[in-house]
Formats: sequence, C-alpha cells, structure tokens
Amino acid sequence: MSKQDNTASTSVIEDALAALFDSDTDGLLDAPEKTAKVTSSDRLERSFLEIVEFRREHGRIPSSATREIAERKLGARLDGILANEEKVEALKHLDEFDLLAEPEPPASLDDLLNGDELDLLEDESGILDVSTLPARKSPAEEFHTAKRKKAEDFENFEHLFKAKHRELAEGAVKLAPFPGQQYIVEGSFFVLSGVMLFIAEVGEPEYKKTTVRENRRERLRVVFENGTESSMYRQSLGIRMGEKDGQAVVPTSVESEFADDVQTGYVYVLRSLSDDPQIADFPDLHKIGFSRGPVEKRIARAEHEPTYLMAPVEIIASYRTYNLKTSALEHLLHKVFAASRLRVSQVAKDGRVYEPSEWFSVPLPVINQAIELIGSGEIVNYSYDAASQRLVERS
Repeated sequence: MSKQDNTASTSVIEDALAALFDSDTDGLLDAPEKTAKVTSSDRLERSFLEIVEFRREHGRIPSSATREIAERKLGARLDGILANEEKVEALKHLDEFDLLAEPEPPASLDDLLNGDELDLLEDESGILDVSTLPARKSPAEEFHTAKRKKAEDFENFEHLFKAKHRELAEGAVKLAPFPGQQYIVEGSFFVLSGVMLFIAEVGEPEYKKTTVRENRRERLRVVFENGTESSMYRQSLGIRMGEKDGQAVVPTSVESEFADDVQTGYVYVLRSLSDDPQIADFPDLHKIGFSRGPVEKRIARAEHEPTYLMAPVEIIASYRTYNLKTSALEHLLHKVFAASRLRVSQVAKDGRVYEPSEWFSVPLPVINQAIELIGSGEIVNYSYDAASQRLVERS
C-alpha cells in the first residue's frame, strides 16, 4: 500500500470517529471525572451532619445511654466531639441547632429548680423528704477504731525485736511473702511497710450473727518495733499486709511451711489520668479490677484500651489475694458499689462503641473499708449510700 493510500485510510477513520463523538449527545463517551479524595475533615463533617439530621427528624439530641444502638452511636459520637475543642471549632459552621454550644450553669440552686421545665425535681409524694428519718451513724463511729498508741510496757518487747534483727543478720531467719491471715498467730513476727511487728496477744473469738452465717473475728495486740501498739482485728492486719506487700519472718531452714498458700492474683484500684472533661471532672472516679499477674504489666497499654477509658491510669492501691478466686472478690465489690457505677460510652479507634463497667464514683477510704468488711464477712450487713458516700449498716 502506498503512502497516499495510508493517509487516505487514516483520514477516513478520523472522520468516522469525529462523527461518532458528534452524535454522542448524552456524553456516554466522555471520560469519567476522578472522585475527589475524602479527607479527615470531610469525614468529621459527614459524621456530624448525621447527628444534625437526627436532631431535625426527632426534635432532640441523640442519647449515648439509650439501648437503641443506632441512636447510642450518634450520642457517643456527639459526646466525643464535645470533648474535643478542635472538633467543635471545625464544625461550628454546620451547627444549626446549637448542638455544640456549652450550656450556661445555673447561678444558684433557685435557678436550677426554676429551670426544671419537665418537673423532674417535683416531689408531691414527699418521698425525698428525709427530715423525719432517724440519723444514721457512720460505721466508723460505731466501731472501735484501732489506732496506734504508745506501748507503755515496750521494754518487755524491745529485746525480742533486737534478737530477731540479729537472727536476720546471721541468716537464722529470713523474710518471706505474707502467706495469709491464718498465719497471724501469737508469737509471730511480720514486717509491714518496713517496720517489724510482733503479735503479742490474740484475743478471745468474737461472734456476730448475720442473715446467712455467724462470723468469727479476733482482736489482736500488735506491738511495733518503734514503740507503738495497735488493737486491730486479725482480718484488718491481714488486709494491710496484703495491700502493702507485707512479709513474714520465718526460719531459714523452713522451705515448705507456707506451701499450701497460693497467691491467686491482685485486686487493684486505679485513677484515670484522662484529660477528657467528662472523665477528669468526675469526682472520686476509680476503677476496681483484678489481675492474675502484676498490675503494672496489666495497665501498660491503658491508653489504647476502652476498659481504661483510652487514657493512662495511676495505681492507687493493690491488694494481693491468697487462696481465693480474685474475680469473685472483684465481682462482690462491683455489686456493693453498683449504684455509683460510671455510665459512659466511648468510641474506640476501630469505630466500635464500648461501655466500660468497672469505674465507680466512690472515695478510696470507702473502697478500703468495703474490702476489710469482705475479709471479715460483715459486708452482707452493709449497703453503700451514694448520697452520703458511706457504707451504712442495714436495718
């Protein structure tokens, strides 16, 4: 084929293609437009517009505490946005219902009551009137508090401590992990927070009947090497020894004296270091949990786990447990403080909504008191009053 024939053939093809494109009035042959890349800002705006649409359709903001999963996700999403100033600022131009506006706090109690448009605080039945009820005493007032005092006859015990320290230096005795309160007997030595103590006396058993059983307890005379003494209960000393990593002074030759006692784990109390306002501003917020291994290892990735509120935590207290199911102790503590459980939903990095259930608004001294009452078996006689933040004896 000649060059002239090739040129003519090319011209015919070009004319045919031009005619085909000219006849495409619907643009079927047009190249598709590239989809714009979705940015994090676009995703944030779309997620907020879903909340706005819910408000438009239902006339209220979505709740993060409802059992309706779709609404709860929107409510948790809104809570997360409100906790982030940067997100609030970025979404203000889309906020047609003032969902992001910070509410003005009432200036006084009268303003709070007058602003109760739904009469949620109305009490026509008088059920909230407690003026005629008898005042309850605090458990701390009802029980003898075992405080340390000066041991007037300390000269009778001083030589025992000197002898025991000499035996430690010579290797005749050694320090062993606290084996359990059944080994707190008259004549035994222990070390608590670096101070040696001696069990000088074990009192006669005291019995207190409950609805389910009869509890036994013995009061001790505990003499400390610093010249003080205490009359705490055996159960109380056992708890202190467990939470403070106490030690027993035992003969070096004894290898299996405590073999029957098995450490089963730790019950711990944590404080959140979150800067989220809905967490940081919550009073006396503590997590009560359990771990079979060291607590420090358990919380190493706290900021990545919803159970720790996606934030670092601080160990406030740790109680070592022996010969019992630690999870059962944890469950009992959760049951005692159920009325003060934190109700909050969090959206993790995987997009799933979590509701941590081990956080409670309870002062630490009350948690310690509950653990002590569990150890003595008396917890069944008490309930937690969230209003006064006290354990009160059941009538």
